[in-house]
Amino acid sequence: MGATVEIPIFPLGTVLYPGGLLPLRIFEQRYLDLTKCCIRDNAPFGVCLIREGVEVGTVAVPYAVGCTARIAQWDMPHLGVFHLVTHGESVFRILEQWTAKSGLVQAQVELDDPAPALPLPEEYKDLGTLLQKIIAKVGAERFPSPARLDLAGWVGYRLAEVLPLEVEIKQRLLEARDPVAALSEVKVFLQARQVVL
Repeated sequence: MGATVEIPIFPLGTVLYPGGLLPLRIFEQRYLDLTKCCIRDNAPFGVCLIREGVEVGTVAVPYAVGCTARIAQWDMPHLGVFHLVTHGESVFRILEQWTAKSGLVQAQVELDDPAPALPLPEEYKDLGTLLQKIIAKVGAERFPSPARLDLAGWVGYRLAEVLPLEVEIKQRLLEARDPVAALSEVKVFLQARQVVL
């Protein structure tokens, strides 16, 4: 395992994977403060799927495994609102968490060591082709650049992001830290819906 660090946690109704892009619209004061600090210090924050609660208002209970996000682009179209594009970096596990007076969740987390880049296995080449078609249809700007259609993790996680998998499945794939398991889950999902690859 990697380093232990303290980071703020942003509980969301979505799962972020390493290498993924996550656009965010920030308007709650606690997250405006988080955004300003992260921009100022070029620091990451943690994105965790919500286990209990909601995104806005009261403090939500996050899953223990999430992914760090770093702000790649930001804009403030008007006072009190940030538009962000964030980039997923490292999977982490929450060791200890607490809630600040502002309502912001802070946590001591253990970062995963980066997984080695695994070539896309031959039996999943059709998923790489499918992802290439999706990118062409919805636009390359919605995906991290450069496209790595030759890597198992890049293809598996990008498909898990864009396909309507249940969030619990997306969370399980993040926790598994196994790109081939993500590819397998995506293939099962597509076959169950009789998608011809």
